[in-house]
Amino acid sequence: MTPCYRQLLWKTLAALAVCALLVAVCYQFVDRPVAFFVHDHPVFDEPVLKWLTYPPPALQALAPLALAALMVRRAWGPFTRWQSALLAACLALIVADQCKESLAYVFGRYWPGTWIDNNPSLLRDGAYGFHPFHEGSAYGSFPSGHAARTAAAAAVVWVAYPAWRWVSVAATVAVCSGLLAMDYHFVGDVIGGCFVGSIVGTYAAWLCGLAAVEPPAPP
Repeated sequence: MTPCYRQLLWKTLAALAVCALLVAVCYQFVDRPVAFFVHDHPVFDEPVLKWLTYPPPALQALAPLALAALMVRRAWGPFTRWQSALLAACLALIVADQCKESLAYVFGRYWPGTWIDNNPSLLRDGAYGFHPFHEGSAYGSFPSGHAARTAAAAAVVWVAYPAWRWVSVAATVAVCSGLLAMDYHFVGDVIGGCFVGSIVGTYAAWLCGLAAVEPPAPP
């Protein structure tokens, strides 16, 4: 069965419309209250919540090594399904992170807190909003790169292994919870990152042939 890319395109456009709506609602009604609530309740400042934010950049750092190993492996024959999934996940991690960097420049949003080069932020300076096409570390809050990378890898698992979709959802929820609990990102940033990553990961999985063959049913 050949996957229908035109249908996927329409679903992508619909997802982007939903994402824009959710981000707009969060910007007006959710982002600031949640940021201040987390800041005012130290119970959220737990090491385990901070630890939940570590895997995405670590996995991305390992992606080039995994890709190199896959290229060597390919010399001995076609990939197995899990190797194709690994290829798609590595590519999705890298592309999702670059999409985040490009979109951060386009949207130019201030961060919730101050921790990069004395950047202005909501919690310290009351700085809030989008400043399109502004360069610098002060304007990189939207979308969340951690959420994008996590959702990208999770989307590959979602497409390739339906029986393991609960794992992809749990991993995404865990990372996003850490980002919000540490005031690293606004809710809208996390939502935007998840949509970007999910789109990138879905296309990576399809292009690697993971949507064309139904996976075997679990025992």
